[in-house]
Amino acid sequence: MGKGGSLSHSVLRKILLSYTYVAIWIFLSFTVIVYNKYILDKKMYNWPFPISLTIIHMSFCASLAFLLINVFKFVEPVSMSSHLYLSSVVPIGALYSLSLWFSNSAYIYLSVSFIQMLKALMPVAVYSIGVLLKKEPFKPNTMLNMLSISLGVAIAAYGEARFDTWGVILQLGAVSFEATRLVMIQILLTSKGITLNPITSLYYVAPCCLVFLLVPWIYVEFPVLKEISDFHFDFLIFGTNSLCAFALNLAVFLLVGKTSALTMNVAGVVKDWLLIAFSWSVIKDTVTPINLFGYGLAFLGVAYYNHSKLQALKVKEAQKTTTEAGEEAGRLLKDTQGQETGSSNTESQN
Repeated sequence: MGKGGSLSHSVLRKILLSYTYVAIWIFLSFTVIVYNKYILDKKMYNWPFPISLTIIHMSFCASLAFLLINVFKFVEPVSMSSHLYLSSVVPIGALYSLSLWFSNSAYIYLSVSFIQMLKALMPVAVYSIGVLLKKEPFKPNTMLNMLSISLGVAIAAYGEARFDTWGVILQLGAVSFEATRLVMIQILLTSKGITLNPITSLYYVAPCCLVFLLVPWIYVEFPVLKEISDFHFDFLIFGTNSLCAFALNLAVFLLVGKTSALTMNVAGVVKDWLLIAFSWSVIKDTVTPINLFGYGLAFLGVAYYNHSKLQALKVKEAQKTTTEAGEEAGRLLKDTQGQETGSSNTESQN
């Protein structure tokens, strides 16, 4: 009874911790999205400089990551040659900078709710790029699932009250660059046995992002910022915004490390619905019935995709367990045969 009670307590504690990690990640992701929208939207804080905001984020995150690794020794740096850095990390950094730049730019033109609906295309982009680069096998059922998600997003776009072509292009570009980045991480780093947690990732990738972002910033935003004589850098606004962005990276580390990437995908769907509800009720963005019907269709497609991934993961784990059990049985049989051979030799000598 006592043993069963302690087991139940342990399982309950694990479940509560998992839900806590999910809640923290949803809260911080929710906060960063709404905060960025507040800063960039012309009707709110009115600071429409997405490249500058991204540079502030990357500078803050890179500095904190440097302190956590080199001063506080919070995590160990990854051993990396200059060739590996240039051939693997730099391309990933370039894609990440483009993804962040385009994603933040979209907040100027589109509502929070519609942006979340467009983000439902992420599995479609990741799978399509994976198939093109031969990292994912082509499956007709999966492609049909991807088409259903795309159809749902298209219906949601058709019903969007504040449709802006340039904003949609920016957000679709952000999705494409982010999906390519995720596939390239698998090709350039994971396949080589290198894994970067959010802190080491920022430590290596953030400086690349800064370099890549400085080029468009000098030509696009710097001349405009020079002419704004009445602008004063608000350390409270940009400091807390950057801190939230860094905390979100830590939350990703906790959530994926303590649960799984699949849990984060499922939690992301919950977060999207919460953001849509918040955008409609608090920010007063217009959400039409066609919006909801289209996103509902896309949501079902994403839910089915996550379910399929979960089932595939279970099959893989079962196969791994069976293989390990077979290997263990083989070792035991070999040891038994060895002992029997040893006994026979001893008896012969006697």
